[in-house]
Amino acid sequence: MKFLIIIPAHNEENNISPCLESLKCQSFQDFVCIVVNDGSTDRTQQIVEDFISKTSNFKVLNLPKSEHQPGAKVVRTFNKGLETVDWKSFDVICKYDADIVFSQNYLEKVNQIFESNPKAGIVSGLVYIRNYKQNPEIKNLRNPNENWEDFSNKNQDWVFENLSSKNHVRGPIKAYRKECFENMDGLRTVLGWDNLDILLAKKNNWEIITIQDLWVKHLRPTAYKYKDQKAEKLGQYFYNIGLNLPLAMISSAKSSFRNHSAKEFCITINSFLKQKDKRNLSKEEIQFIRNLRWKEFFKNFGL
Repeated sequence: MKFLIIIPAHNEENNISPCLESLKCQSFQDFVCIVVNDGSTDRTQQIVEDFISKTSNFKVLNLPKSEHQPGAKVVRTFNKGLETVDWKSFDVICKYDADIVFSQNYLEKVNQIFESNPKAGIVSGLVYIRNYKQNPEIKNLRNPNENWEDFSNKNQDWVFENLSSKNHVRGPIKAYRKECFENMDGLRTVLGWDNLDILLAKKNNWEIITIQDLWVKHLRPTAYKYKDQKAEKLGQYFYNIGLNLPLAMISSAKSSFRNHSAKEFCITINSFLKQKDKRNLSKEEIQFIRNLRWKEFFKNFGL
């Protein structure tokens, strides 16, 4: 199968080199990689251009800096990359982050799943981050002699980034079968796009697969800059994926209980109620998502 890899990047001078080097060294090489440089003000553009001058299947698209919009911005940047190629001539469309380091056999194993399972719609490994709790001295430090190709993890320096189930394909490492991507009508430019795509893939009867023994190194914790805005963004996310108020309240209560914060529940619901924009979903898609959420809710009670 032929892969199209698109990497949105903004001010990634500290991370982009190991990311691209890890892709260059893949055992599976039937891919084209496009780095979409979204108006970086650091050395990202120079680093990428120096790199692609020595390779044939890596390209760069330089954009002027766009307005910051969590969630929506990265999809718009990704779509700019899609527009530069005939993406329908590829079998698999990948949206990868610029701060990811891949094991040498990563693409090979993803390709094997797509080849062996015709119902596989979205596939990935797992996302690991540095084990700051066990090794606090490595926080915010980068060892210049670190071997990025070493995934033995003998000292447990890398641990699962526990933001969701190990069965959930995370936003930094999305790989879509082209037909699934078409059925979903691409990625939606909203906060929560990386959960919405899972729901839309399920609506079209595609399977979501994570390869449990395959992992990547994530050089920065997800959304580390927006931790304080989590509850506010959660309300916006619940609205964007089509939940109604009862479902939003149930989901907000679960998150608040998990985080031991009644305040979070109030902020989240208040944010949900403030949303007035037209949802980027059809009535059919909204109904499917709501029905699916209710089924999952009642399943937890054995109903």
